[in-house]
Amino acid sequence: MKLEFIIAGFGGQGILSLGKIIARAGIKENKFASFMPSYGAEMRGGTANCKVIISSQEIASPYINHPDVLIVFNQPSWDKFRPKLKRQSLVLLNSSLAGFSPSYRIKVIACPFTRVARELGMEKAANMIVLGRLWREIKFVKELTLKETIEEYFSSRRDIVSKNLEALARGKEL
Repeated sequence: MKLEFIIAGFGGQGILSLGKIIARAGIKENKFASFMPSYGAEMRGGTANCKVIISSQEIASPYINHPDVLIVFNQPSWDKFRPKLKRQSLVLLNSSLAGFSPSYRIKVIACPFTRVARELGMEKAANMIVLGRLWREIKFVKELTLKETIEEYFSSRRDIVSKNLEALARGKEL
């Protein structure tokens, strides 16, 4: 088993946190994982992306040519990474901030992740909504592992753990 993810959007959308959580969840289940972030000098509003690989075997390189999963939070990210897709790629697209052409021969799940997060009163949890929808589509780790990883990742901010778990659950419903 080997899954390659590219996650991209603006800084401040939780792109890197989402990648770290996916990688950590894989490690918790004794899989190999790599995490390679890339971001601009700006803290919020600049571009950000990361490449994550989870594998049952050792990972030779963290570089990804054609991802199995592309998660895009905005239009510039969709425009940048669309050419890297293969026919079997799964795309989770934040339709609140990006559009797509239905002529592509790939599986695109377009959901208004940002809008749903706003409706829940926690716009910063859009990444957890995406994670819930991703998990529903491909169960890359056990659900309990994912929840435990989120709890550990946000352990220094206990006040937001329950909100992130709520967002994860909402994402699974989409």
